[in-house]
Amino acid sequence: MAKTSKVILTSTVGDLGNSGDVVDVKPGYARNFLIPKGLAFAWTKGAATQIESMRRARQAKLLATREDAVAAKSAIEGTVVEMHAKVSESGKLFGSISADAIAKALADKAPVEPRSISVEPIKTPGEFPAKVALHPEISASFTVKVTGDK
Repeated sequence: MAKTSKVILTSTVGDLGNSGDVVDVKPGYARNFLIPKGLAFAWTKGAATQIESMRRARQAKLLATREDAVAAKSAIEGTVVEMHAKVSESGKLFGSISADAIAKALADKAPVEPRSISVEPIKTPGEFPAKVALHPEISASFTVKVTGDK
């Protein structure tokens, strides 16, 4: 039995790779998750043309979005995003501040994907540094300020 299977990614998958990349994964991961969800297809010798066309499409998309990412970075960089949440008597939040909520708060400055925001878990009021990846080469830093309402 093979310890790894080669697959070609059809879209970006977390820490695995980008669209058009050939990656080695465990056979069960490929068979049970990647291929059924349409995130990858099995690697074959004749797939070289498909891989190349996917890479060209990804490069064209990256070049088109690079200008948008530079504009979004200038709008987001160094800003303070204020969030309000209910706080218990012990000073902790009821729940936490999610990346979705932060993305919605940033929406007036620039549209942002929630999964591209990296911030430590926010469970208390205060100021927290955050980063958003706008492009593979471009990211913007900002601050999330959480105030509590009792």
